[in-house]
Amino acid sequence: MKTTVKVMLGAAALGLAVPTASAATLDDVKAKGVLRCAVNTGLAGFAAPNDKGEFAGFDVDYCKAVAAAIFNDPSKVEYTPTTAKDRFEVLANGTVDMVARNTTWTLSRDTTLGFNFAGINYYDGQGFMINAKKLQGINSALQLSGASVCVQTGTTTELNLADYFKSNNLDYSPVVFEKIEEVNAAYDSGRCDVYTTDQSGLYSIRLGLTAPDDHVVLPEIISKEPLGPLVRHGDDQWFDIVKWTHNALIIAEEFGITQANVEEMKNSDNPEIKRVLGMEENSKFGTDLGLGEDWVVNIIKAVGNYGEIFERNIGSGSPLKIARGVNGLWTKGGLQYAPPIR
Repeated sequence: MKTTVKVMLGAAALGLAVPTASAATLDDVKAKGVLRCAVNTGLAGFAAPNDKGEFAGFDVDYCKAVAAAIFNDPSKVEYTPTTAKDRFEVLANGTVDMVARNTTWTLSRDTTLGFNFAGINYYDGQGFMINAKKLQGINSALQLSGASVCVQTGTTTELNLADYFKSNNLDYSPVVFEKIEEVNAAYDSGRCDVYTTDQSGLYSIRLGLTAPDDHVVLPEIISKEPLGPLVRHGDDQWFDIVKWTHNALIIAEEFGITQANVEEMKNSDNPEIKRVLGMEENSKFGTDLGLGEDWVVNIIKAVGNYGEIFERNIGSGSPLKIARGVNGLWTKGGLQYAPPIR
């Protein structure tokens, strides 16, 4: 009871509605017939409307994966575009069932705000982008003293910026906006010298600038930004479903289970693959989650495995062409590692 009071007071102190998850989110989602998912208002590669006006991207595919696990239908998602400032409010007040919006996992968001992060689906770090034609000769963030810096308010980015410039005895002038579209427009028009956000975001934003080739991302990474989907405190079953959807995507890539071969892989003699795909005799892993035993099959049919999601949206098969790097599987020198389904 004391823990609940602490969470409620902390959320209220920050101007947020008190998280109100009950132990029946899955039932509520099924009753509505749709998963309500908060995403970015527009970040290429992660969540943005495509040429058909439909949301697409790395984070969007996580929403689709959860919907596929529940409904065997990735289209049963209602997307709520949110700014960095209002993403927590819509989750806390029950407007959405989960957030998949390039959000950094921090202690205060876990505790004071009353949320649970369901895993790290993208290991990121804050960086800086400049117009190389405007700031000639600049090749390091340590050369940015006196610069004006565009930054989105209500983010860890804003706090990290202040810490970095203070610790390195650099002066700067913050140019702050609530909406990412406002930050983009201000930087593109020259209102500020520097743009700072997660490095993945910088590569995405650069694509939409008037002259993308004029802009360079500086080498410094000044923070740890472990990004992932989140849900409200108070419903362990729902937390488990979102968490194990993430784990299943990674496990599928480990075993080479893809969107193209998942049906064939159901016939595998490998006991681990059989277990993952619900083909083990008397399997009840899906039942324990409140799902069908084919929940992983449905996820992979809908969106593919983690590697497929990455490459299609932000990796080599996308305009961003971000290298896997630390987001590679643990078996290939990366950090992506999932507990076993057993």
